[in-house]
Amino acid sequence: MNQLEQLKQYTTVVADTGDFQSIKAFTPRDATTNPSLILKAVQKDEYRHLLEQAVRQHRDQPTADIIDRLLVSFGREILNIIPGRVSTETDARLSFDIVGIVAKGRALIALYEAAGIARERVLIKIASTWEGIRAAEMLEREGIRCNMTLLFALPQAVACADAGAQLISPFVGRIYDWYKKSTGQEYSGDNDPGVQSVKRIYTYYRKFGHTTEIMGASFRNTSQIIELAGCDLLTISPELLQKLSDTDAPISRKLNPQDAKNADIEKLTLDEKTFRSLLNDDAMATEKLAEGIRLFCVDSIKLEHMIEALR
Repeated sequence: MNQLEQLKQYTTVVADTGDFQSIKAFTPRDATTNPSLILKAVQKDEYRHLLEQAVRQHRDQPTADIIDRLLVSFGREILNIIPGRVSTETDARLSFDIVGIVAKGRALIALYEAAGIARERVLIKIASTWEGIRAAEMLEREGIRCNMTLLFALPQAVACADAGAQLISPFVGRIYDWYKKSTGQEYSGDNDPGVQSVKRIYTYYRKFGHTTEIMGASFRNTSQIIELAGCDLLTISPELLQKLSDTDAPISRKLNPQDAKNADIEKLTLDEKTFRSLLNDDAMATEKLAEGIRLFCVDSIKLEHMIEALR
């Protein structure tokens, strides 16, 4: 078996792309999208028709509503290919707006259900801010499953689990990027700070019985992926999926729930003040969360400009 086939023995593989052809090629169970991936996709000739169709059919609606319909169009196409779930992201500009996030999550699910897609096949992606986590808690009570993204630190992961979020997406590669830039060092294997962060979260969840799924994300190389074999899910770009497919070097399971049971760690008790204080103490998590929100906002605005140009 190649490395991708071996990895699927231990971990659910998710495609991190808006490219339908890549999804078909690697047969993942689930797929994730975000504003940056959708923006990249609609600039390609084979997907531009989805953008043009959304504008043409809903020209008189607000731009934000057209974007929602575009996101759902991509999601529907992806769900025609995969057997599992697709993640659709809320507008990053709502990251500190509980009411706005809840309204957006409900609106996206309503569009999917109107198209005959069961809500169980959709994960609403929300930034792991305090407000985002509170919004997810409300949506989960309504049966709207949430994927908590832009997650860089254990306090975020614990707060998401306490809120009953379906899934978290710790960003391995962006953690690695920060430490590499900060220290000037190169990291690989088990020494990678992004890998260590996900292992710490996995151990905590298994130690204390949390059922929230962990999906490692934002990978820079296959070494990071291989070190997390055994994680609940890993969402991987087509480029790295291809690299895994091109080699048959052996992979062994690195994360095992049995190993977590005897871990010497303390349970965190989080209220808003404690959450904000712990996050503030973590320079990497604070900076990467803020940066991630800003970058997704920029790409959302670019998408809005493309829509306005087509009206």
